[in-house]
Formats: sequence, structure tokens, C-alpha cells
Amino acid sequence: MAVHLEEYQDILDEFPEDAIELLRSSWVEASRVLSPRGLDNYIKGASAISNMSRSSTVVLSYLQSAPNLAKEVGEDSIVLLVDSVLGFASKTSASVLDLIINTSPVAAARLGDAQLFESYLNLVGHLMAQAPRGVRYMLENLELLFSNLTLGGLRRWAMWGAHAYRVDFEGQVAYFSLQSPVSHNVLQRERKGTLFIDVQRRLNIYLRALWGRDFFLRPTSGDFENREGLRPFIDNFMIHIADAHDDFRGFDGGDTVIASGLEVYRASVAHAAAHLVYSTTRLTPETLSLLGMTIVGIIEDARVEKLAIAEFPNLKGLWLKFHADLRNKTDVLESLLVRVSRALLDDDYIDDHPMVARARQLFNEHPDIQSPNFAREVGVPLAREIDRFGMTEFSPKMMMHEAAYRDDNRFIWWSDAYDEELALEASWNTGQQIRKKVSVMELVNEVEVELAGDDAQEVWVLPTELFPYEDMGISYNDSEGKEQPLEPVHYHEWDYQIQVERPLWATVLERRAKMGDITIVDELRAAHRPVISRLKFLIESMVPQGMQRIRRQETGDDIDINAAVAAMIDIRMHQQPDERIMIRYQRKIRDVSLVVLLDLSESTNDKVKGKDYSVLDLTRSASVLLAEALSKIGDPFAIHGFCSKGRHDVHYYRFKDFDEEFGDEAKARLAGMKGDFSTRMGTALRHAGSHLKRQSATKKLILLITDGEPADNDVRDPQYLRMDAKHAVEELASDGIMTYCLTLDPHADHYVSRIFGNSHYTVIDHVEKLPEKLPMLYMSLTK
Repeated sequence: MAVHLEEYQDILDEFPEDAIELLRSSWVEASRVLSPRGLDNYIKGASAISNMSRSSTVVLSYLQSAPNLAKEVGEDSIVLLVDSVLGFASKTSASVLDLIINTSPVAAARLGDAQLFESYLNLVGHLMAQAPRGVRYMLENLELLFSNLTLGGLRRWAMWGAHAYRVDFEGQVAYFSLQSPVSHNVLQRERKGTLFIDVQRRLNIYLRALWGRDFFLRPTSGDFENREGLRPFIDNFMIHIADAHDDFRGFDGGDTVIASGLEVYRASVAHAAAHLVYSTTRLTPETLSLLGMTIVGIIEDARVEKLAIAEFPNLKGLWLKFHADLRNKTDVLESLLVRVSRALLDDDYIDDHPMVARARQLFNEHPDIQSPNFAREVGVPLAREIDRFGMTEFSPKMMMHEAAYRDDNRFIWWSDAYDEELALEASWNTGQQIRKKVSVMELVNEVEVELAGDDAQEVWVLPTELFPYEDMGISYNDSEGKEQPLEPVHYHEWDYQIQVERPLWATVLERRAKMGDITIVDELRAAHRPVISRLKFLIESMVPQGMQRIRRQETGDDIDINAAVAAMIDIRMHQQPDERIMIRYQRKIRDVSLVVLLDLSESTNDKVKGKDYSVLDLTRSASVLLAEALSKIGDPFAIHGFCSKGRHDVHYYRFKDFDEEFGDEAKARLAGMKGDFSTRMGTALRHAGSHLKRQSATKKLILLITDGEPADNDVRDPQYLRMDAKHAVEELASDGIMTYCLTLDPHADHYVSRIFGNSHYTVIDHVEKLPEKLPMLYMSLTK
């Protein structure tokens, strides 16, 4: 059953106005990732935080971050986050709570598991009690920390700083902000070689390439007090793997790397997957001692590896790297079990110990390696013969040299608590909504639930409009459908103080531009008729003329008659002739795409000094003149605008898109634009760049028209948004997109050159000249 936002009107009435607007924009996205129960928890959590918090920013952060958190580790994590934030409220400030919420998707993405995320929240709470001043700085550097540390490593790093600087508050700040050498030294000591989250996708592809099916991998955290990870294990058809692995250097810990961290992961998941493929029947542990269970487990490990190697021979070389050679060790039970494991894997391995030979004999003489009771039928007789070798009593703690990639074998033993249906339900996540394009006949014949809501498991859509039988020119969607809200888009921001990108920090909400009176645009064209006339000649000179002849060339496609005659005259007069007597034909093609990005902040409503029109009126006039010119040249272009009301709500309007003609609708949208709020320039540039990247042109340009510097209502540091805009310009340049700023601020020289570069901006001192200068500027940039 669909959950509608209007059902929570009593809760919405208590929200701040900006929170209600953001919630309405985020509702579609939340509905796709959350079940009805999750949506209920989502909005009730927002209500609880709103009632608790002293700042509306915390509520806005929660509304934006919670759906992204649910995408990473499941919707139950939202409840964990809300409970933690409510518990932290009395211990810290609203700005720290805001950071905890905003960085929660980052932590969830790096941890990849709900239980690990809960442990992370517990760590934050523990750190608040031990080193409250360090929490803010740790959260600001969380992306960097998690890119190098596991959860256990992060806990040891944080607790080391908390204890070392318990009463040294300045040292505490320097440590947690990664400004002290000690902090970097401890970070390097706790750093793991390969993090699971960085190779998870590659491991999934690796297993699918082997067995042609999906396996489910989940990270598990190692011991907090040391660097040892947990052994792999299989539970409910899921492979639980350590969240990080160092390079394997052998059991003696030498300098030579035997296997990289990625190879440790590959060996581990391949072995666990072999169990899932070939260990199809559970074994009963009845009548078996600990030693008997260990030996049966070794036999089952060898059996599934033999079957896997029969299909994929190169797995043998991968697994053999992790088997120690203990032939020179004393004949203790642990070393003999390790030697048996290697002997069963490698037929070329030579070991003359009677126990190893007996194990090989029983293993190889069994008539059917596919038998579900193979491990018991080989392992039980082998365990009974241990006494004749005079071995000591056995304990699992003795197995110090066991192959590091092998799991703990809990999967192979039968248990009353095992529920296959529950395991499948946990493994095969069916909560993800699927949107599928279908034909009209499929939609008509196969619909099962006509009244399914936005939370349906599968949503069918038609790729084209459907019209009624009567040819009225109006589709069903136009006559009966409702306008679909656009999804919010999240972008990072650059924090110049800590030199780190804040992930998913700003939210762009695309809004449909309102229509205005088209006569306004027609009046603008009439008022600027002299300018349009002057542009006509320039426009015609820029329109591609197809094949053009370039005369007086040394090499070319044809003879230049006039140049050839002149050369012959020079020869007759015994003068040195000009050798450039050829014509070369060249095809002139323009390949330019442009986004005109308009600053629509509140300041654009101000009147021009001594005039009865505003800066916004001039911006509209300039856009219209440029659009007229570009329509005649034929260059694909788009006209977009933006303003912002905090990082959670960057308004973005598309007045004209690339695939749209500059017709009446586009002109009506330009006529209806208005100025409001502030100027979060970097985020708007990134979003404009995302539209421009989809174009195939070789030259891409963003032409920004603004009347002031970057600013927003939630930023006090004037350098913050300037440096973020500079970083956005550099990002676009690395993607092959040129950014040029046309500013109407006469005092812009001290900051605009730093953002856009010395040759990528123009300051217009007389704003009334903007309509004439903008087309001229574009032509000079693209000629």
C-alpha cells in the first residue's frame, strides 16, 4: 500500500517551512528506497529530531541523508541514527549533530553492513565521553580516515588520541584534525593494506565469472584490540569476510610478499563459494569429538577445492600460496593436520609421514567424491587412527598455521536453528524497486495490481506517450496524469580549510520554470532591434559555409590560377616567384555546445542605478539576444538558472534545453523568471556540467552571468564558497569543459580571477551594455 505525505499533515504542521519544502522534494526518492514501515520511521524520526534540535539545519541534514543511508545498509539504520542523535543531543552541539548525520552515508558506504554501522555510532558516543573536542574534527576527516582504516583501526586510532590528549585540549584538536605528526604515525600504523569496500565489486564479478551466479558478501569487523580480522564464515547463504586484509607475508611474517591483500580476498571468497556450490548437504556433528569435527572439516575443505580445481585449474595455484610447509617441524598434531591439508590439495606434494599417507589413501580410494557423506566417511576413520600415532590431546587453539583463506566451517554442520526460507529471504533482497519499460500490449495484458502505489516492487512505464482512440491531440498523461517531481541530486563540496571534499554535501532540486507573458520577450526584441541588426553580419560570418577555398598554399587540391599567373610573370621577369600557387579545400564545421547559466539570486531584482529596470531585466534581455544569435548559427545551447537557500536546497531551473528549439515555451519561461535567495555557485556549476557532459561536441562551454560573488545563508566564511567554486571550475576543466564568467559586479576583480583564471572572465562596469556584450563575447570565444 502506498504511503502519501499528506497522511502526516499533523506532523508537517510542526516542521519549519524550509524542512517541509525539502521533505516534499525528497519524498519520491525516499519512497523508492524505503518500505511503508521505513517511510513511517523516516518521517517520525524527522519529527523527533525537529522537536529535539535547536537548529533547523539538523532536520534538513536528516531529511537529505536518511534515504542515502538506507541505500547503503538498509532502512533499519535510520532508526539507529535517530536514536543515536537523540542520545547525543545533550552531550554536544547542533553543528556536531549535523556532522554526524551528514557523514552517516559516508560511514555506511565504507562499512557496508548495518551491524558495523551500529558499532560505528557506538564508537562516536564513546568518543564523546572521552574526547568531546575531537569528535567534530574526526567527522570532518571521516572520508579520509575510512579510506585508510577499518572500523577496528578507526577505534584504535581514536582511542589512542583520546587517552594521549585527555587533558591537552590543543593537542586533542591537532590530533583529530590530522594536523600533528603523531596522528599520521598512528594512522599509518593502524592502516590496512586492502579494504573490503574497495574491492567488493571486483570480488562479485570474479565469483560470477567463475560460477555464473551471484554470491552475497558482507564485511565483518576484526578484534578491536588487535589487528587480527575474523575468519571468514558463511551464515544464511551469505559469505562474511574480514573488512580488511594486509598483504600475506607467510606465517613467519618475513619481508617477502607472498600474496597481495586482493589475492587473500580472492582465495577466501572462492573457497567459501565452493562450499556454497558443492556442500549441498549438511553434516551431523553427532558422536564426533572436537578433533573429529576438525578432521571432517579438513576433508570437506579438500573435497570442495578438488571439485573447484577440476573446473578451474588455476585456483590450485592461488590456494597453495597460503599453505605452510611444516615438514621440518616436530610431529605435533597441529603440524600434521596442516600437512594433511596441503597433501590433499597438492598431488605433487611429497610427505612420507604415515598419517599424511593414510589420509591421502582414504581420500583417493573413496569411490565417489560427489557423495554428500564423503567427509564423514573419510574423516571419521582417519580420526580413529590418531591414537596409534601417539598424539597429544587436541584443542582448536592449536591450529595456528591453518590456511588463512579458509572459513570456520560452521556452514557444513547441520543445526536445528537453520531455516532455509529465512536465509533466502535475508540473502535475496527484494526490497529494491525496479522500473521497467514495456510495450502497450504488455501493459494492458499483464498488469496485476492496477492501483499499485509508489512503493510497488516493480513499476512499469511506457517509453512514449499514450493517446486515446479519439484523435484529440492530448495524451492520457496530460489529461489524467500528475506531474512527477524531479529527483534531488547530491554533490560534494570542497572545504579549503581541511582540504577535503565533503561528500553528498549540497542538494540540487530542479524546479520547473514558471511561464510568463511572452510579450515581454517580444518587446525586448523590438527594443534591441539596432543591436540585432549589428549582429546580423557577425552571425552570417560565423555560420559554417561548408567547403571553403583557401588560396595561396604550397600544397593543395587544385591550382590557384591567379597565383600561378603571377608566378609565371615573376619567372619571365627573372624574379623569384611565389611558390604558393595551390588551393586547398577545407570543410568548416562548428562543434560547440553551450550552457548559459544565469545567477537568479535576490540581488538581481535591484534596479540599475539611475534606471527604471533591474539587473534581472538586463540578464533576460542578454539571454534573449544570445538565444536569437545561437538559433541562427545552429550551435546547440541551453539556458539554465539557479539560486540557493542553504546547501540543502539549491534551486535549478531549465528555461531551454539542448534538444529544444528557442520557441514560444522557452521564451515564456524566460519571461517568467525571477530572482530569489542566494548564490551557491560551485554546486550550480557542477550541475550545469553534468548536463553539458552528455553532449557530444568537442568544445563545451559554460557561460556564467552573475552580479556578485558566491554566498549563501548557511555559510559565514566568505572564502569557503569562493574556493568551492574555484574547485568546481577545475573539476570541469579536467572534464574538458571551459567555464567563463561575465560578472556585473564592478568590484569583482579581487575574487573572480582567483575563481575562473586571469583570462576567463569579463567585468562589465556599465551593466546596461550587457545585452550587447554577451553575444559578442560568445562569438569571440567560439570563432
